[in-house]
Amino acid sequence: MKISILSLFPDFFTSPLNTSILKRAVEKGLVTIQQVDIRDFADNKHRKVDDRPYGGGPGMVMMPEPVQSAIDFVRTNEAHIVYLTPQGKRFDAKMAERLAKKEHLVLLCGHYEGIDQRVIDLNVTEEVSIGDVVLTSGCPAALIVLDALIRFIPGVLGDEFSAYQDSFHTNDGGFDCPQFTRPYDFRGVKVPEVLTQGDHKKISEWRAKEGKAKTLRVRPDLNFEKIL
Repeated sequence: MKISILSLFPDFFTSPLNTSILKRAVEKGLVTIQQVDIRDFADNKHRKVDDRPYGGGPGMVMMPEPVQSAIDFVRTNEAHIVYLTPQGKRFDAKMAERLAKKEHLVLLCGHYEGIDQRVIDLNVTEEVSIGDVVLTSGCPAALIVLDALIRFIPGVLGDEFSAYQDSFHTNDGGFDCPQFTRPYDFRGVKVPEVLTQGDHKKISEWRAKEGKAKTLRVRPDLNFEKIL
């Protein structure tokens, strides 16, 4: 899989891409990550990529020419272009799984008041939001999308099925169960007895029950009818 990240701050991704699972995925050749600085496509000596919005208002808008040139630079026939914006469809685990199957994913990071709408209309496959919140740029959102989807690429995780046993993929789309490890007794709080007895059927039932109970308590909006 190839992932191209288009932004004004490619250094934002330097540390995460050289850490843990993301780093290992690249080293194994399971994913190729291309970073592109949109400023490199500015046609002025000051590398200016933004201007005042038509109609007035606060802030600046990214100009179409450099953004379009950056997109053209990375575009392939398989390119699936995602624009990170608060106005997009909310990102979730199912979307991460779907995006992980793309041959070439382009993550376009907005900045300032956003990108000239004409570039979006001409190029973007889908607009994606990580939640009902406005960030200083699309970089943090792109990193979240990248981190979430890369777990679904075969070979990235040690256990091939691990990504499908986490929250939002277990318990009809709800939360995963509570997890425990040694010591058995921590400050007077003991591990639930059912987890220590080796009865896998009972353990599975307990985990499903606890996961659904927390989902109902914390996020009843997640497949509420199924959980009930």
